[in-house]
Amino acid sequence: MQKPNFITLKKNAKQDMSKLKEYKIAILGDCSTQHLATALKGYGYQEGYHLNIFDSDYNQIDSQIMDDTSELYQHQPDAVLLYMSSEKLYENFCETGVQQRENFADLTIEKIKNAWQNLSSKIKTNILQFNFIEIDDRTFGNYANKTPNSFIYQLRKLNYQLMELASNTKNAFLIDLSTIQNTYGRETVHDDKLYYIAKMPLSTNILPEVSKQVLDVIKALNGKFKKCAILDLDNTLWGGVIGDDGLKSIQIGELGLGHAFSEFQMWLKELKNRGIILAVCSKNNENIAKEPFEKHPDMILKLDDISMFVANWEDKATNIKYIQETINIGMDSIVFIDDNPFERNLVKGMIPDITVPELPEDPAMYLSYLKSLNLFETASYSENDKDRTKQYQAEVGRTTMQSNFQNFDDYLKSLEMQATVHPFEEFEFPRISQLTQRSNQFNLRTIRYTEAEIEQIAKDEKYLTLSFSLKDKFGDYGLISVVIMEKQDEKTLFLDTWLMSCRVLKRGMEEFIINQVIETAKANGFSKVVGEYIPTPKNAMVQKIYAKLGFTDLGDGKFEVNVDQFNFNKTNIKK
Repeated sequence: MQKPNFITLKKNAKQDMSKLKEYKIAILGDCSTQHLATALKGYGYQEGYHLNIFDSDYNQIDSQIMDDTSELYQHQPDAVLLYMSSEKLYENFCETGVQQRENFADLTIEKIKNAWQNLSSKIKTNILQFNFIEIDDRTFGNYANKTPNSFIYQLRKLNYQLMELASNTKNAFLIDLSTIQNTYGRETVHDDKLYYIAKMPLSTNILPEVSKQVLDVIKALNGKFKKCAILDLDNTLWGGVIGDDGLKSIQIGELGLGHAFSEFQMWLKELKNRGIILAVCSKNNENIAKEPFEKHPDMILKLDDISMFVANWEDKATNIKYIQETINIGMDSIVFIDDNPFERNLVKGMIPDITVPELPEDPAMYLSYLKSLNLFETASYSENDKDRTKQYQAEVGRTTMQSNFQNFDDYLKSLEMQATVHPFEEFEFPRISQLTQRSNQFNLRTIRYTEAEIEQIAKDEKYLTLSFSLKDKFGDYGLISVVIMEKQDEKTLFLDTWLMSCRVLKRGMEEFIINQVIETAKANGFSKVVGEYIPTPKNAMVQKIYAKLGFTDLGDGKFEVNVDQFNFNKTNIKK
């Protein structure tokens, strides 16, 4: 996982990208951004994207946004990257009268807000904005932290206000340049000579890291992000071997390097609280492997934090495949963390799609190394995320119980499934948007929507919407499916979006949903429902779903059903 240097990115940028997924970006800066554009294009190639970039001329942010006929709007970008540099900000600060400097951050954030609003009113796009790197002119020394008249005071205030603004702007996402500088240092991030000669604030040494952070956000917006961490135990979650050293001698807490392992566990628990699935894959006897979780007073992680616990003497690749099949997510959504190079190489060799970080030999470096990789980037967060561990624990219970039934239909009846269906409601907008961004396998057209766009669709009379939740005797799945129907004419409803969590696949939910779609069409006076399947590398599983559920295949991925002639599908799910 070594990052390329700028020379490599320049070479990448010249490669043939005709077969890669295209993603359009416009870069607007108050500084020179040519090297940044090159680095982004090169990093995009490495990540499987053809970044079609419009790189605006120097200091043309306002003119590009204000002019309806500008190159920006002609480009029709999927995302606009705004780079308002701290260096230019300082020039503006120095030109501001001393009496007005106390309001400098307030005035600046108002300008940024207006730019975002103006941009969003003219084009459907995501806004990616760099926050402001700290530069201190040292005119006040340390006293700068006490006076609003200092530049560093206003800059820090501005970064806080920028976070507040982004949290209330659903299509805006911040790229954290400030943290990059805190990590790598001012000398690495900024090249004085390059800035004075070419007005480029970022050194070529830091451009690979900056490009990675931008691509991480773009990938998350396109539904490519990590959902699960599968963890080894011995010398990974604690120091030592539990089967040999015993409970009292493993390093955790204050024993040996125990504090490093404790902080690592603390970080993993925060990931779990954010919605990342944690699973265990250990070569061990299960009762011995679970002992620290149950009995060691210094363990941060408990069994309740683990969605699936697999400890046996099978090879780890086989066990990882078993975990992946049970929790039913893509292998490319999984990170496998193991201290043993042999196990890492085995898993990488047998499961090419999985991410396997090359942990440092020193456990004290595990956490800082993993943080530096930024493996768990996200473009959304909802209240449902914190319940994900319980949902997957319940799924393991369902899978275990299924093995006790010889007849699958009897098993489904035993689950006592009950669904809730209603039009989109405001409190669901974040989760619905998140599902459109996350769902890849059961997703007929794979259209991604921001929270703002979901809100607009819910209020638009042109659309009918349905959200589906499901629960059974093991627990509540939560919101698991979304349907957006567009009124094409007085007789026809078009299924713009139909996606579903794979956790409920083959439970009868597909049949229940399409039954509800037909009932909704009939209740609103429509005589025909049209569906479409757009193939992607991940959604082959739903290629024939419409035909299976009673639609007529029209060819070219289009399907149609007459509402009055539809035969409702059998399902064990009650409403």
